[in-house]
Amino acid sequence: MCAALACFACLDALAKWLGSHMDPIQVVWTRYTTALVMVLIIFNPWQNRGVLVTRRPWIQAVRSALLFGSTALNFFALQHLQLDQTVSIMFATPFLVAILSGPFLGEWIGPRRWAAVIVGFIGVLVVTRPWGGSIHWAMLLSMVGACCYAVYNLLTRLLAGQDSAATTSIYSVAFGAIVATALVPMVWVTPDSIGVVAGMIAIGALGAFGHWLLIQAYRQASATALAPYPYLQMVWMMISGYLVFGQLPDGWTLVGAAIIVVSGLYIVHREHRLTL
Repeated sequence: MCAALACFACLDALAKWLGSHMDPIQVVWTRYTTALVMVLIIFNPWQNRGVLVTRRPWIQAVRSALLFGSTALNFFALQHLQLDQTVSIMFATPFLVAILSGPFLGEWIGPRRWAAVIVGFIGVLVVTRPWGGSIHWAMLLSMVGACCYAVYNLLTRLLAGQDSAATTSIYSVAFGAIVATALVPMVWVTPDSIGVVAGMIAIGALGAFGHWLLIQAYRQASATALAPYPYLQMVWMMISGYLVFGQLPDGWTLVGAAIIVVSGLYIVHREHRLTL
C-alpha cells in the first residue's frame, strides 16, 4: 500500500511537470490510453467476451464520466497549485462519501461522524483559506474533482454486486480514453524531447503499477486494516513537491492537512467499530 501511494504521488508530480510541456488534456489522454491498453491486455476481452457485458450500463457510464472529470480537474488544478494543496483538498472525499452514503445507500451516519465531517471540512477551509479573497480559483477545480470522486466511489459500491471487477475496470478507463482521444487533436503538441516522451510512458506505467500494488495489498490485508494508509500519500506528495519543484507546504496547509487526516482517521475508526 505504501509503495502504491508512492506511485500515485509520483504520477501526480509527473502530471504537473508534463503540464508545463503540453495541455493537461494531452496528459489526461496519455494517462487513460495507457491504462486502457493495460487492462485490455490483462482481461483480454477478445477471448473473454463476457467481460464487456454490464448489467448496469448507465451507472457504468456515469461512474466512468465522474472518474474522468475528477482526473481532468485534478490535472488542471496541478498546473496552478502545489501537490500538497491538491491532495489535501482531495482528502475531503471521505467526508463527502460519509454524507452522501445516506441518500445514495441508506447508510446514515451518527452524530460522532457528523462532528468528524464538520471538523474535516474546517481543515479544508484552512488549506484553501477563502477569507480575505486569498483562495486560488484552481482550488475550486480540486473541490469539484473531490465531489466527482466521492460520487464515483458510491457508484463503485453500487456496482460491486452487479458487475465483475474486470468489467468495471475496463469501463472505468475506456470512457476516459474515448473522450480524451476525441479532445486531444485540438490541443496536441508533439513532444519536443526524449524526456517528455519518457514522461508520457512513465505516467501510464506508474498508474498501472500503482493499481497492481493496490490490488496486491487488498489481497494480503483487509480493507479495514488498510483504510488509514492512504493518508500517507500526503507525505509522499510533500516529498515529491520538494524534490521535483522545490515547493514546501506553508503553515496553513500543514495545519489544515493535519485536521483533515485526524478527522478522516476518526471516521475510519468509527466505521471499523460499527462493523465489528
